[in-house]
Amino acid sequence: MLYRENGQFKTTYRADLQIFPILQDRFFIAAVLLFAFLAVPNLASGYTFRALLIPFLIMSLAALGVNILVGYCGQISLGSGAFMAVGAYGAYNFFARLQGMPLIVTLIVGGVCAMAFGILFGLPSLRVKGLYLAVATLAAQFFSDWMFLRIKWFTNDSPSGSVSVSGLTALGLPIETPASKYLLCLSILVVVALLAKNLVRGAIGREWMAIRDMDVAAAVIGIRPMYAKLSAFAVSSFIIGMAGALWGFVYLGSWEPAAFSLEMSFRLLFMVIIGGLGSIMGSFFGAAFIVLLPIALNQVLPVLAGWVGLSISTAGISHAELIIFGALIVWFLIVEPHGLARLWSTGKQKLRLWPFPH
Repeated sequence: MLYRENGQFKTTYRADLQIFPILQDRFFIAAVLLFAFLAVPNLASGYTFRALLIPFLIMSLAALGVNILVGYCGQISLGSGAFMAVGAYGAYNFFARLQGMPLIVTLIVGGVCAMAFGILFGLPSLRVKGLYLAVATLAAQFFSDWMFLRIKWFTNDSPSGSVSVSGLTALGLPIETPASKYLLCLSILVVVALLAKNLVRGAIGREWMAIRDMDVAAAVIGIRPMYAKLSAFAVSSFIIGMAGALWGFVYLGSWEPAAFSLEMSFRLLFMVIIGGLGSIMGSFFGAAFIVLLPIALNQVLPVLAGWVGLSISTAGISHAELIIFGALIVWFLIVEPHGLARLWSTGKQKLRLWPFPH
C-alpha cells in the first residue's frame, strides 16, 4: 500500500517524462542521497571508506560507462581496463607536467584521453560485431599494457611504469582524508549518473538501443550506424577514463599498468551482466555485488567451514570466489538475463499491486 501511485496526476508532458515519475521514488532517492552525503561521512570508519565505499563508487562509475556501450548499444567490449589505464595515465601526465592544474579538470582531461583512445579502437565496430568486436577491443588491452610499460614518456621516465600522485585538492579543499575522497567520488558519480540517465532517455539513447536491437533495421529508418556506435564508444570511454583516473588518484595513489589488467576488464563486464544490461541502476547493483561479495566470503566461508569441522585457507577462499562468480554469471544468463535490476523492477511492480491479487 505504501508504493501505490493513486492520486498522482500528471498534467504536463514534463511531469510525465521526468526520471522518477512516482513520488515515492523521488523521496527514496532524495533520502539515499541525503544519507550518503550527510550521514555516511560521520558514521563510517576509515576501513569502511577504503575497503568498501570508495571502491564501490569508482567501480559503479566504470560499470556505468561499460553499460552504455555493452548494455545500451550492444557493442561487446573487453578493453575497459585499457580505457581506465589511459584515463589514469593521461590525467597523471597533465597533472604532473602542468603545475597547478585543478584536480577536477585533470579528471575530465583523463576522460577525454580515454575517449580518443576508445574512438580509435571503436572503429572496427563499423565492420565487425559480436565475438569479432570483442577480440578487436581486446587488442586495446594488450596495446595499453605494452604502451605504458615500454614508452617511458607516459610514466614520466619511470623504469617500472609505476607512478604516484600526492597533494590533491578540489575546489580549494584538500583531498587527503578517506571521508573527503569518498565525497569527491560520490559527487562525481551522482553528476555523471544523472547525465547518463538523461542521455539514454534522449534521442541518442534511442539510437543506441535501435543499433543494439537490429542495426540493419536502424539504418533503414535513418539512423547512422557509424555515428551511433562511435558516440557510444566515446561516451563510454570518457566515463570509464574518469573512473580510471579516480581509481589511480584517489583509491590507489600509486599504481602501475598491472592495476588495469585484463582482469579489470572482465570484472567490469561481470558487473554489468550481474547488475543488468541496459540499466543505469544495474550498474550500481553489479558494482555493489562484485565489491561486497569477496569481503562477505572472507568473513562467512571460514565460519561455515568451522561449523562442519573444516578449515579453509586464504587461497581456498580466493578459489571459492572464482567458482561463485562463474556460477552466478551462468545463473543470471540462464535464469534472469537482465540481472539484479530486473529483480528490483519486478519487486517494485509487485509492491504497486500488493496486497491486491490483480
